[in-house]
Amino acid sequence: MHALNPLIAIGVTSSTALTDAVYVLFNSAVSARRRISAASWSSLWYLLSAFAVISYTGNPIYVLFAALGSWLGAFGAVTWLNRTDLKGSPLRQ
Repeated sequence: MHALNPLIAIGVTSSTALTDAVYVLFNSAVSARRRISAASWSSLWYLLSAFAVISYTGNPIYVLFAALGSWLGAFGAVTWLNRTDLKGSPLRQ
């Protein structure tokens, strides 16, 4: 079993705290239908939550691809929600 590394412990604690804060900001941006903000918060949220995953992958470059996918997914979802809202608006009926 590996010895406890205080820097890793502090990093995980900080990462978790930041992840929770970013999650709240992400949800706020999604609720307000702010596409770029939601996508950016989502990407940052993924990077922070991936802190522990890096040790399993052995190659942190994949986290950047995951963050890009997260950004694109959030941007696309909020874009879709905005279009759905427009279809139901009184101006379109």
